[in-house]
Amino acid sequence: MSWGLQNRLSRFVRPRTGHTVMLAVDHGYFLGPTSRLEKPKETIMPLVPYADTVMLTRGVLRKCIDAATDVPVVLRVSGGTSIVGPDLSNEGLITTVDDALRLNACGVALSIFVGTSHEHQTLLNLAKLVDEGEEKGMPVVAVTAVGKELGKRDARYLSLCCRIAAEIGAHIVKTYYCDDFEKVVESCPSPIVVAGGPKIPEKKALELTADSMQAGAIGVDMGRNIWQSDNPIAMIKAVRAIVHNDVNTKEAWGVYEENAKPRRKKRK
Repeated sequence: MSWGLQNRLSRFVRPRTGHTVMLAVDHGYFLGPTSRLEKPKETIMPLVPYADTVMLTRGVLRKCIDAATDVPVVLRVSGGTSIVGPDLSNEGLITTVDDALRLNACGVALSIFVGTSHEHQTLLNLAKLVDEGEEKGMPVVAVTAVGKELGKRDARYLSLCCRIAAEIGAHIVKTYYCDDFEKVVESCPSPIVVAGGPKIPEKKALELTADSMQAGAIGVDMGRNIWQSDNPIAMIKAVRAIVHNDVNTKEAWGVYEENAKPRRKKRK
């Protein structure tokens, strides 16, 4: 790796632990104003101090994030489809590495859709992005997305996706947690971060984080399970405690409860 590429990676994969808490707020690029992300700035800015990096689009970065904010950014650079379109896997590159450099990003991220009708083009998108990233010192995060055609999240399928991403040259691979996740990690030469996925109860999300770390992930890229929580700051603090301080789920739940806002009593 070039010095610049290593330096950018070290900005969001913390050298002290080798781990990362990524805050995913890029959902609007295909979902639009999804619940609790209708006003991106109001959702994102209170959480920024607790994230190792924020993953978002260039539009939201330019319009909603204060330029004086000292947080590493990973730019979502693939897109071109929406939730109401016929095929989510039909993505292209929507942001250049040059623009990522202008925005002082520390990484770029795109989705690959292995096993879908657009597998070929999304893998070529990854290859092109890796070429540009290596040339210009920009880390590439490959996201093993699952299109409408696929419901698979088992170790065999995810191992295939992650290995292909690593073989093409992705510096980090983002994927889903599954049973036998150790096999996915062991067969992927690149470091893996685990996606938070759809909103689940807070305790379940903390269990997901702990299980992912114990299986060999270097961190999580969590979105809805943080900012759709009733206590998002408490949630991200609890996730950080697992990822960077190696606490167990019970201890992390204590962190959550300690920082959560007290529930209002219902009037009789």
